[in-house]
Amino acid sequence: MCGRFVCSSPLREISEVFGVDQPSLNFEPNYNTAPTQKILIVNNEGKKQIVYCKWGFVPSWAKDLSIGNRMINSRAETVATKPAFRSAFKKHRCLIIANGFFEWMTRARENFPYTSG
Repeated sequence: MCGRFVCSSPLREISEVFGVDQPSLNFEPNYNTAPTQKILIVNNEGKKQIVYCKWGFVPSWAKDLSIGNRMINSRAETVATKPAFRSAFKKHRCLIIANGFFEWMTRARENFPYTSG
């Protein structure tokens, strides 16, 4: 995952795609979602539902919750074996709702969204 992403689909559409009842959330599209901001996810805590959560990951062993501000990426090749992600990968999964991913690139003192695909 890149350092920023876009979530712009209407809740009605997200609900239909994932077969979930439409939640009564006050959702506004975000075209520059950054770590620590609230994001939409689909979880399965008893039943599948769309909820808000804070973007970041706090390992079970962390003493400081602010570590979640920096832990936003994992590698598919090692997520099941790295201590930071291993337990959550096995027991606590969710789907992050996103329409696209990007990084900011600076040229001539101006920032531009950059995607490599």
